[in-house]
Amino acid sequence: MTNPYPLQFQPEFKERVWGGRALEQFGWDIPEGVIGEGWMIADHPNGTTSVIGGELDGVSLTELGQRFGRDWFGTKGVSEVNGRFPLLIKLLDCNDDLSVQVHPTDDYAGLPKGELGKTEMWYVLAAKPGAKIIYGLKEGVTRESLAEAIENNKITDTLQEVSVEAGDTFYIPAGTVHALCAGVLVAEIQQNSDTTYRLYDYDRPGLDGKPRELHIEDSLNVIAYEGAGATTMKTDGLAAGEWLELAASPYFIVEKGVVDGAWSLSTTAESFTILVIADGEGSIAWGNESVPVKGGQCFLLPANLGDYTLDGHCTVIRSYLP
Repeated sequence: MTNPYPLQFQPEFKERVWGGRALEQFGWDIPEGVIGEGWMIADHPNGTTSVIGGELDGVSLTELGQRFGRDWFGTKGVSEVNGRFPLLIKLLDCNDDLSVQVHPTDDYAGLPKGELGKTEMWYVLAAKPGAKIIYGLKEGVTRESLAEAIENNKITDTLQEVSVEAGDTFYIPAGTVHALCAGVLVAEIQQNSDTTYRLYDYDRPGLDGKPRELHIEDSLNVIAYEGAGATTMKTDGLAAGEWLELAASPYFIVEKGVVDGAWSLSTTAESFTILVIADGEGSIAWGNESVPVKGGQCFLLPANLGDYTLDGHCTVIRSYLP
């Protein structure tokens, strides 16, 4: 019998035209090239992570689900659509602007078979002075006016820009037009989906030297022109030992906590817990064991882990299923 323990995974690193080398600061041995994404906890056909350390070293997240199912992932912890782990956790290094994009809901007819929609949220780990993102359309933009702006190469006139700093959070329900811009490093918690519709990509070539595909019709179809409930907030000034809710959706709840000394917590039978260490150092202890943690690491705590203790001095982003 395998006893549950906090699981860390070997990330799947993705080269992106907008990526850089910032993920090296967390101690990861990243491949050559411009690395935009670290898929930290992933169970998707386009990237699956495997356990680092312990009895399950080398076992993929897919196989974990097959072996332990709802005992480890929780009674809510397996997708009813495709049987996979329901969330995808990433670190994103935006050395250049991402494409202006939008994601569909679960019920969009154009989704590939077995693929989910994509509601997500960002926690800004670091931002260079003057950094910004695109977050929604300007007030009054309609499908017709957006289509006309695209046709006349004036889409940037319809987009809402927001300045960002470390500690800012952005909830991005499916249907929200958005783009990370240069100089931002974020943790992303999202539905387990890799479906993105690009509206605009700055007329730049991709890694292969050719323009990247745009998805204008799909984008126009799935945008929530009246808004989808996107919210943003500042999170500084949080006292130690308290959870601040950053995002609550039908797919995940995300909270921020500051660890300053021992903090006793527990998992529940309903859901796994994911911890993203945003900064600092500390440990996770359970039973008679413990593991050190530091900024840039992500851990999956099985639903049946039970009592555990966070200790040290660090900032933690906690995610679980509603």
